[in-house]
Amino acid sequence: MKNILASLRSGDWRALLASFLYFDTGFTVWVMYGPLAPSIAKDYALNDAQKGFLVAVPVLAAAILRVTFGNMYQAIDGKRLALLGIVLSALPPAVLLLWPSAPSLQLLLTLGVLLGMGGASFAVALPMAGSNYPPKVQGLVLGLAAAGNIGAVLDGFLFPSLAEHFGWQRATAASLPLLALTAAAVYAWSRDRAPKSGDARAAVIAFATSLAFLIALVLAVNAGLFGLGGKTGLMLLPVLGSLLAVAVLPARYRAVLVERDTWATMLIYSITFGGFVGMSSYVVLLLTNLYGMSKVDAGLWMAAFAFTGAMVRPIGGWLADRICGVRSLSVLLIAIALADFAFALWQPARVGGIALLFVMYLAFGLGNGSTFQLVPLRWPDKTGVMAGVIGAAGGIGGFYLPVVLGIARDATGSYGAGFLFLGVASGWCGRCPTMPRTRRWAICCRQRSDARGCKGRKDRGGCVASLRLLRSLQLVYFRWRAEPVV
Repeated sequence: MKNILASLRSGDWRALLASFLYFDTGFTVWVMYGPLAPSIAKDYALNDAQKGFLVAVPVLAAAILRVTFGNMYQAIDGKRLALLGIVLSALPPAVLLLWPSAPSLQLLLTLGVLLGMGGASFAVALPMAGSNYPPKVQGLVLGLAAAGNIGAVLDGFLFPSLAEHFGWQRATAASLPLLALTAAAVYAWSRDRAPKSGDARAAVIAFATSLAFLIALVLAVNAGLFGLGGKTGLMLLPVLGSLLAVAVLPARYRAVLVERDTWATMLIYSITFGGFVGMSSYVVLLLTNLYGMSKVDAGLWMAAFAFTGAMVRPIGGWLADRICGVRSLSVLLIAIALADFAFALWQPARVGGIALLFVMYLAFGLGNGSTFQLVPLRWPDKTGVMAGVIGAAGGIGGFYLPVVLGIARDATGSYGAGFLFLGVASGWCGRCPTMPRTRRWAICCRQRSDARGCKGRKDRGGCVASLRLLRSLQLVYFRWRAEPVV
């Protein structure tokens, strides 16, 4: 505890708190469709695939917007961007509160894209928090800032019960006072000490273009235009959105997509963070459909799951600071895969299912913190854009989770096939951390071990064993690639 407090005192804790609140309330707004989905689906008579699409749209929107929002962070002060993000996030609940009648499904989907701005806050909140602290405590600091995903806890507590008493449209207005308080904290406390470069005007145009195109694309898929309707359109939607985001990025940032480390980290985060946000968006539907829970009870369980995953995220960052994210991620991804397989093959009763969901959320949270410990070490001069790119991958993973589960149940009447697919994906990604993609991946781990000092025989043994394993993997990999090892 003393070490943690000393780490927090090494930088600006008020700026860290402001970043935390920004991401926290952004997350609350971002996944609000999830706990409200049973009420919304009842009013619009949606099938399982359509329910999955509705709750997945904000997740996908955040994935795409994180890239262009992170690009703006490279050229524009983070405080200004945070205030802009809060204003855009407040539009959907304000519109739903003031709309004189029941909104159309098309309007709900459009507002769902704007809800994605809450999730896009990740691309600004994390690098802005990290800019106020030295490199040696980045794992802890980024883990604390990203623990703002505890905002999903408020969704589970607030929205189902408010929807029962006041209707789901008015229930969304509960987020507006939270956003107002966050705006005040960001204005008063936030500081962005990261160096800026690039064309601010071009970055703003790219962001506005991606937002407008994403709204048009979601509405086109919903309407079945251009042959994009149905399940095929749902599966292609993230691909088309991602292509747009990449196209509007500056060339120097598109270059990171040719690095193997980038893709390895994106795949890992699509499982850890994608699992957290995707399951948080869908778990109320899962519990009501699978176990016949009431909406309020399912919302309370959602809050408990989200609280668990959010609270252990800083521990994941701290753990990665101690033993390196490469080692911890390998174990956590396998744990996620085993939980998915248990759901698919065992089809557990209520108690077993809740226990497995807790295991998943523990692994999601620890994995989220471990992943972003590697980012400022591997890309110290591109934390903003990498937070956006890697965060986008997490959002895309979060989009596919509810869509896959919804399509599986719609087609087979069971979630088994969906969980089986997710388990295979998690198990395959579990190989990524221990496969060195470039020399610098292993160098980052070595620098972290050196920073620890490796004091004591037991500590030295763990560090040496880890480095020997990484070295052996390097030798195998680079001999296969016919490249020299340095």
